Amino acid sequence: MQISRRFSKKARIEIVPMIDTIFFLLVFFMIATLSMTKLQGLPVNLPRAATAEREIRENITLTLTKEGGLYYNKKEIPLAQLSPLLKSDLNENPKILVIINADTDVLHGRVVEVMDEVKALGASRLAIATKAKGER
Repeated sequence: MQISRRFSKKARIEIVPMIDTIFFLLVFFMIATLSMTKLQGLPVNLPRAATAEREIRENITLTLTKEGGLYYNKKEIPLAQLSPLLKSDLNENPKILVIINADTDVLHGRVVEVMDEVKALGASRLAIATKAKGER
């Protein structure tokens, strides 16, 4: 009497589920990273400077567009409303950085007017946003 042996199949590693999992993780981390960035300014054509910095910290962004608009962290406001808004934020954090995002075509006098208002309210840290020379 002869007993038949069962031949077991060799174990295989299926690669398709692993590729699906890796792709899912890649998409998850890409979306999670995009949601973590904190962009408060509106897109304007910034002037170029060799000493431009790329680091983003907690700050207040004032954007001046070439059409004459003034934006406080992406919210359009008249110049008269800048004082109360900025004063309340400066009371919460007196060392907060105020960044002026002015389009290249904005008149110099308008930028100085906004800077003067910011300095009069007691902002100790003020910066003007620029692009690096080689950047588009």
